[in-house]
Amino acid sequence: MRRKIATIAAALLVAAGFGTTALSQAQEAPEAAVGLHIRGTDIVEANGQPFIMRGVNHPHVWYTGRTNSFADVKALGSNTVRVVLGTGKRWGPSTDTAAVIELCKQNRMICVLEVHDTTGYGEEAAAASLDEAVDYWISQKSALVGQENHVVINIGNEPIGNTNAAQWTDATVNAVKKMRANGFQHLLMIDGPNWGQDWQHIMRANAQKVLDADTQRNTVLSIHMYSVYNSPSTIVDYLDHFKANNWPLVIGEFGWKFAPNEVDHETILAEAQARGLGYLAWSWSGNSDPILDMALEFDPNRLTTWGERIFHGANGIKATSKEATIFGGGTTTTTTTTTTTTTTTTTTTDPGGSLRCTATYRIVNQWPGGFQGEVRVTAGTAAIKSWKVDWTYADGQAVTNAWNATVTTSGSSVSARNASYNGTLAAGTSTTFGFTGTSRATNSAPTASCTAG
Repeated sequence: MRRKIATIAAALLVAAGFGTTALSQAQEAPEAAVGLHIRGTDIVEANGQPFIMRGVNHPHVWYTGRTNSFADVKALGSNTVRVVLGTGKRWGPSTDTAAVIELCKQNRMICVLEVHDTTGYGEEAAAASLDEAVDYWISQKSALVGQENHVVINIGNEPIGNTNAAQWTDATVNAVKKMRANGFQHLLMIDGPNWGQDWQHIMRANAQKVLDADTQRNTVLSIHMYSVYNSPSTIVDYLDHFKANNWPLVIGEFGWKFAPNEVDHETILAEAQARGLGYLAWSWSGNSDPILDMALEFDPNRLTTWGERIFHGANGIKATSKEATIFGGGTTTTTTTTTTTTTTTTTTTDPGGSLRCTATYRIVNQWPGGFQGEVRVTAGTAAIKSWKVDWTYADGQAVTNAWNATVTTSGSSVSARNASYNGTLAAGTSTTFGFTGTSRATNSAPTASCTAG
């Protein structure tokens, strides 16, 4: 499935060759840019708010039934998921693009869609060209147009191998031009050659040519960091070059130091956080070599050492992820979707008069020492303009993070007020808010009361 370890080792044998650099500045996206776009070196949303990717890669094309993974990586804090798709030449074809986008949106994550068939083109005989990848995107255009706020198109994964890697420049320029000529306005993501690692520095030397090829000035470059990047100096030198030239960059894939001479993930995480660079770690689960899995058998309750590190460690996803404002967020995020054990309790309160609401408290998932909860607020027989839900824990639980509501705590007492966008409810309609918390051995569901305004 993946040739990560083999190609990493091969690249290390020849990593002494370095390309030249090109000094010039990337131009800012035009004012008319829609959706996610580039401003200077930053990715920003349509409203101008900066967005820094914090997420993982999900091998969807090989595991199309694992749709629960979208909720699971969201529950662990991801604000972005990079989704593996196939053109049908090697994998797929992925004809469920619209459904994938909807899963991302339901789980409040930005969706980076990538064609994987291009991996190692020129060295891998079965690989698709970037031109063929663009043809795939054109075939999926009806599902993509209008999703510019939510979708980044990563034209082709690791599109050139180590054989004649210099072909990357022209192939990429032509792919960008073809995407724009066919009406795509999305933020485009461009992987480097050398199986994504750009150890010959071809992307580094020709970045400006690619950026200039985009008439919308809405392209971000992507480096994949594996064991070529096994020392702080190599990582810092590469990132410094892009910073000095004002070129937008994300770390579209990277692994971890599972053995000597493997990738220095600690430096990658620290540098990404210090520089405001997005990162997408490889990968959630399902690798043919499970050393790169974050969750065993796609189970979020069985995180590996790599999974624990990327989600819960310093500069990791939980500590640094901010939800895109298109979802009404801006805080470290989790999800409201059930993954495993589910228990529920329903309680209601009538504040009197015609202003009524009910609150349903639900434990959607729990694990040793923690849990994920959800509360559904439903208006009664009349419309309401605001709501407030209160409950008191009896077993020492504590809320640690929440979304879709402003939550305050005082000892064991918890109060949740509507966000600016979900306070108004028509008669009989509902909204939900979610949260994560800590718990002890007993995690009984409390009685929740709802007050409407």
